[in-house]
Amino acid sequence: MAKTTSNSSNSVSVVRSEMAPDMPPPIRTDGIVAWLRSNLFNSVSNSILTILSVLMIYYALSALIGYVVADAIWQGTTGTDCRVEGSGMCWPYIFNKLDFFIYGFYPDTEYWRPNIAFAIGAVLLFLLATPRIPGKMIWGFLFLIVYPVVTFFLINGGGFTGLVEVPTEKWGGLMLTLVVAVTGIVASFPLGILLALGRRSKMPMMRSVCVVFIELWRGVPLITVLFMASVMLPLFLPEGTNFDKLVRALVGVTLFTAAYTAEVVRGGLQAVDKGQYEAADALGLNYAQATTLIILPQALKMVIPGIVNNSISLFKDTTLVSIVGLVDILGAVRAASASQGWTAPTIPITGYFFAAAVFWVFTFAMSRYSQYMERQLDTGHKS
Repeated sequence: MAKTTSNSSNSVSVVRSEMAPDMPPPIRTDGIVAWLRSNLFNSVSNSILTILSVLMIYYALSALIGYVVADAIWQGTTGTDCRVEGSGMCWPYIFNKLDFFIYGFYPDTEYWRPNIAFAIGAVLLFLLATPRIPGKMIWGFLFLIVYPVVTFFLINGGGFTGLVEVPTEKWGGLMLTLVVAVTGIVASFPLGILLALGRRSKMPMMRSVCVVFIELWRGVPLITVLFMASVMLPLFLPEGTNFDKLVRALVGVTLFTAAYTAEVVRGGLQAVDKGQYEAADALGLNYAQATTLIILPQALKMVIPGIVNNSISLFKDTTLVSIVGLVDILGAVRAASASQGWTAPTIPITGYFFAAAVFWVFTFAMSRYSQYMERQLDTGHKS
């Protein structure tokens, strides 16, 4: 509603007594059309690149879907059924060897034991990874301290457990990959933090020891570390002492990853503003209190991408344990591809595609969760 007024000069003005209703924005400035115009088609060069990218993605997905679904062989009992010219993946091979890909040479009558161990680990990891669930100290203690012991006795058996003993030589497949990856990630993280703090220590001896350790382990490839852990580690032990082959690999992987984690954490410690150290001193906190309560939480928050990157790299590097006689998921795929009854041109490609898909699922999940944690811990003020 508006009122019309006039004055001596015969000028007319309109005074609105209430706000006009909001009108929807033009379609060209809001919504999917505006997003496409501003991000993908905002210039001639970007428009050409967008069209080319869409065509490349279309042809790539068409070929992939054709190989995995449309042209794939879905029924059969041997490799002979997959010897069809122009055919895609041999899914009967995956279905037939799936247990071997997951458990390796583990006895099929005892599959329930690693299944229970995986289920317990998944539940504890969910409780730890969900911010809204309270009791993080309890879940962390159970996952880091209690769970590894329970898992070892459950999967290995023997002793007081009353379960059939299954030596680590029979562990394999995805089960072994997860054991090596989770153990290496969890055990190397606190060790890496200690090495990072030691390298920044004001004590010359402590700093020198940490520097030598980090540079030594970072200066050799992981394949060399595994060979050393498998061959040379027993030389440093008392005579008659024999370490399990899997334990040697776990020690080598843990020490190797800890060196890289230490440098990532050290970068976060250096990124913490000097004023935080001065504030801790002003509050009268000692070194341990200032580090655990003020400095380290800020440093770890800033290096989440680097830590997750190391974890993803370690997860993929678990395939190198095959050089010391352990059969991970990739080793299981190679062994199954050479088995009798499953010889066809598409069998090796099918197995490697399956292994690649498994690795991608785990690494993508780790990457997405790290981005989620970055958003949850972001305390900056965005303009």
